[in-house]
Amino acid sequence: MANHSLVIVESPAKAKTIGKYLGKDFTVKACMGHLRDLPKSTLGVDVEKDFEPIYKPIKGKEDIISDLKKSAKAADTVYLATDPDREGEAISWHLKQLLNLPDEKTKRVTFNEITKKVVQESIREPRDIDQNLVDAQQARRILDRLVGYELSPLLWKKIRRGLSAGRVQSVATRMVDDREREIEAFQPEEYWSLDANLLGSDVKKIPFAAHYHGKNGKKAELKSEAEVDAVIRETENGVFTVRSVKRTDKQRSPSPPFTTSTLQQEASRKLSMTPRRTMAIAQQLYEGVDIEGEGTVGLITYMRTDSLRISEEAIASAKEFILGRYGAAYYPPQAHRYKAKAGAQDAHEAIRPSNVNWTPEDLRKNLTGEQYRLYRLIWSRFVACQMSNAVYDSVAVEIEASGHSFRASSSSLKFSGYTAVYEEGKDDEKEEKESPLPALQEGETLALKDFTKDQHFTQPPAHYTDATLIRAMEEQGIGRPSTYAPTVSTIIDREYVIKEGKYLRITNLGRVVTELMKDKFSDIADTKFTAHMEKELDSVEEGTTPWKGVLRDFYGDFEEHLKKAEQDLEGVRIKVPDEVSEEVCPECGRNLVVKSGRFGRFLACPGYPDCSFTMPLVVEMPGRCPKCGGRLMKRTGTSKKTNKQYTYYCCEHLNSRDESQKCDFMTWDVPVKDDCPVCGHTMFKKAGKGFKKPFCINEACSNFLPEEKRGYPKPAAKAEGESPAEETEEKKPAAKKTAAKKTAAKKPAAKKTAAKKTAAKKTAEKA
Repeated sequence: MANHSLVIVESPAKAKTIGKYLGKDFTVKACMGHLRDLPKSTLGVDVEKDFEPIYKPIKGKEDIISDLKKSAKAADTVYLATDPDREGEAISWHLKQLLNLPDEKTKRVTFNEITKKVVQESIREPRDIDQNLVDAQQARRILDRLVGYELSPLLWKKIRRGLSAGRVQSVATRMVDDREREIEAFQPEEYWSLDANLLGSDVKKIPFAAHYHGKNGKKAELKSEAEVDAVIRETENGVFTVRSVKRTDKQRSPSPPFTTSTLQQEASRKLSMTPRRTMAIAQQLYEGVDIEGEGTVGLITYMRTDSLRISEEAIASAKEFILGRYGAAYYPPQAHRYKAKAGAQDAHEAIRPSNVNWTPEDLRKNLTGEQYRLYRLIWSRFVACQMSNAVYDSVAVEIEASGHSFRASSSSLKFSGYTAVYEEGKDDEKEEKESPLPALQEGETLALKDFTKDQHFTQPPAHYTDATLIRAMEEQGIGRPSTYAPTVSTIIDREYVIKEGKYLRITNLGRVVTELMKDKFSDIADTKFTAHMEKELDSVEEGTTPWKGVLRDFYGDFEEHLKKAEQDLEGVRIKVPDEVSEEVCPECGRNLVVKSGRFGRFLACPGYPDCSFTMPLVVEMPGRCPKCGGRLMKRTGTSKKTNKQYTYYCCEHLNSRDESQKCDFMTWDVPVKDDCPVCGHTMFKKAGKGFKKPFCINEACSNFLPEEKRGYPKPAAKAEGESPAEETEEKKPAAKKTAAKKTAAKKPAAKKTAAKKTAAKKTAEKA
């Protein structure tokens, strides 16, 4: 091995971790991502010279380039150790060109996980830069540059300044728009459910409900109340007899380990993390965290992957851990091995902990709250995927009365298996709860207590969430693991899509841009075309398609569509319709409209300049007002003392002009979609990032959680006639102290005491 070597990685955190494993013969430096790219101010692609890219050093990175050049010159060997994906390969290639590294001196290494064993093995087995990977990345970069830099100016001229279009973002926006149109066009259909409330013939007489199934052995749907009443008339005097009882053991298999897409979906569902935040925290866990007694270690494998493959070594470690902690019953007869779906690149392993023996509890004191929650999610999912199936004792009963059949079922957990560690979250709003059944026998006669009939209407498809949009993009082959998070963030940042609660909704701006794209650039806005382009880029990576051929095929049609669109839209300015709200201007009585400013969206009077009234945007929340049953709204206000914004939740009838409707309900707690299982009232959770357990605020309910146990300071008694805004100004500083206290928790022990005393003194002064 050479006397002295330079290893170049992307981030200082990774440099620190790897430097510890390699010893004094290696210098490890960080390039801080890309050092060379297409220029920002111009297209940077010479279309006339067969799409030749014009790369320039990135402004502001001159010192890093100079330092790396000096270090590379002094080293015998330079190891380029950027991330193990297309972009990482491209960064290594740019480094080689930028630092003028000769072939014989340059080695490429990748780390699927940053552990001592893997790092040292990879350094011993370097390879050359994979030009196919580099070309695939160049093709993607130039495609996106051509679309962005040639199409965005058209949107600026014809709609509004500051807009952008992109190969993937335009399709993602269209998907949200298409879903919104489905919801708008949806026609609900009436249907009814009928339950027979029955009593078993045993001594305990346990009541249970059986759902109506059909007549004469055929399934039937009840479309009207008349049909329900007809069934009741035919069966109410009949004999209810148990026709069959089927008892089976149902097995449920664990979910496979995480890919990039499923990690983002599950973190969104369970941790309320945005895809962008999920990837940022996962990057920290991959690059290395300081662990007491271990130093800096990478805790998870590479987090941009669509593979479900797990190394044999990791499977063996999981087996040893499961047998040791849970016992032989919790390990399956054969290890679970998962196959990736068709079209997956399968370049890396699935996302898993680099050492399964580092349990989340052991590492908790060394991790931030977000790192701990995400690591626990990844660790639990990996361990569960190697465990035995869960077994449920399932009972299905068919009951007959006057030719009509009713069915009841229940299941209870018989053996926990993998559920002892982890269960996958669901996107469904609510699940049907099954009531336990008495021990029934075939031929047994049951007593009818009464009937329960309910009217229902079919529901439209749900709005996309971060999780469901990413899942839909993955299913349709749009984008790749590295593009999901930035795509969702971009369409929200551009205000093509807004987030209300957890749901994504199209804006009028997004709708206008999508209409223009569909009309003038139908291929770019088409999901199938975009998925086809991803396959073309994959074939470049495999070495079967020349990268400039992909660009030539795309650009011919694109240039033609662009010229035609400019001709068709000559002298045309497309107006974005105002988004009219239900809020009324208190000064002139007109309905306020949604406007966008430098600080985001707000409500304004459409009568400007005659009327210049503005107010913060109001967002409808899930649930119902616990006082009057009205809608719950999220509102923002500005403190008169500090001039800072705050958020609160209130009834839609707060400050209503109609005294008969007026309601004073207001809270800092966030309403959630779940109802209390005891009283049925809307539940709330404490505000703030991350998972917060919902609680019931109904004082008459046995499930009620007193205010002092919710994590907020107990509010002072409200003075008579005090307005929500005045009340806010008194309470808000207390919430800030809580945040300061959390930050202080990370300080050394000596400082902690001083900080506590200062905080106590401030509290006393405030009181």
